[in-house]
Amino acid sequence: MTMRSMLLALLLAGAAPAYAYPDPWDDNVTVIERVRALFAAFETGDVAAMLRHVYPDGRVTALERRGDGASNVRQLSWAQFAERVPPGRALLERTTDPMIMVAGDFAIVWISFEVRVAGRIVNCGLDHFDLVRENGAWKIMNLTFSSQTTGCSAEEGR
Repeated sequence: MTMRSMLLALLLAGAAPAYAYPDPWDDNVTVIERVRALFAAFETGDVAAMLRHVYPDGRVTALERRGDGASNVRQLSWAQFAERVPPGRALLERTTDPMIMVAGDFAIVWISFEVRVAGRIVNCGLDHFDLVRENGAWKIMNLTFSSQTTGCSAEEGR
């Protein structure tokens, strides 16, 4: 029996030494859970909860489309962004189609969103999150998002 045949036989028999490969899906789930927790805090206006999910030195960058097609760029710290969130706000931000990439202790998430107030779409766009893992915990470092008020969905105008 050749060495290759012997290794194959051991693998098939389950006698090969075990090696625990990291499961990237575990990180993907943890990362998207962190993003969804931030959305939940944002929707209820819970500023303290929002700030627990973010890295204090991170930034929020908003790209808001103007009527002429150009974008206004606005940058805030997470604390400044949180100050602008009214407590108990009644909005619903729904996300779709998340794309998640994890590389060691950093991750990115791209996700489409629609914001509704009283059932009416008020804006939509794309969110881009940068996350870092520090001491085993994922925190959102930065958020960059686009925002527009037209072309949001087939329900627009209802």
